[in-house]
Amino acid sequence: MTKPLVTVIIPAFNSAQFLGRCLDSVKKQTYKNIEIIVVDRNSSDGTQEIAKKYTKRVYTHGPERSAQINCAASIAKGKYLYRVDSDFILEPDVIKQCVEKCEKDNLDGIAVHNTSAEGLGFWAEVRKYERNSYKDDNLIVAVRFFTKKALEKVGGFDESLWGPEDYDFHNRFVKAGFKWGRIKAIERHLGEPKSLYDIWKKHFFYGKQMVFYFKKYPSIATKQFIPIRKSYLRNWKMFFYHPLIFFGLIIMIIVKFTAGGLGFLHAFLFNTHSEKLR
Repeated sequence: MTKPLVTVIIPAFNSAQFLGRCLDSVKKQTYKNIEIIVVDRNSSDGTQEIAKKYTKRVYTHGPERSAQINCAASIAKGKYLYRVDSDFILEPDVIKQCVEKCEKDNLDGIAVHNTSAEGLGFWAEVRKYERNSYKDDNLIVAVRFFTKKALEKVGGFDESLWGPEDYDFHNRFVKAGFKWGRIKAIERHLGEPKSLYDIWKKHFFYGKQMVFYFKKYPSIATKQFIPIRKSYLRNWKMFFYHPLIFFGLIIMIIVKFTAGGLGFLHAFLFNTHSEKLR
């Protein structure tokens, strides 16, 4: 099998806490024909200095993740692009499995399952069980590994969105007729909220963006953003055998959707689309 070049794209902002571990996991991939592009947006915590220890291709661009990804994609040399958040760590075979699956089955993209990293506290553990219930879900999913050709055809990431930009890209990717699949290797998320207050802040902010996502995809968005998801019901045994996690999930859902709903209402009433993530 040929070994096409893969460009790993990492958008970053004040990511010093996790970026080294993220880039370490990229460097330790069993698939070696990769290039790494880090696009920072004027971090003040040494993010760029850390990035430059792993790659010479470190750039500054903004204002948000979608613009950063598009910037990197425009200068990427790879046949495949793999968008990795700066607080994610990859299992060693992720890129190898993505390439092999795409080349063997003639696919245009891969949805790599991501879950919460271990040992980050109770709410991260709750979130891990929730994420794992989406493992084979075709609604709560987004391709993050895809051909550069596919990205160019769908027009890249929507730079007016940050938060639901992955779902938006996936919707346009599928609508354009591109084929995607899954692999066994996974990503783990390090930057999990540590408290209900953290969860509230995160979803209040992203709730503001949902106004604009709902306008683009009213039918899909309504199905994606309902409190009781079908994936929970399909995986009821997982929650049944972990009652404390299940109770935590109920609390987390209430907080997430209350905060997100208020954020949605705030954006609807005060037109806060231009507000930037901080």
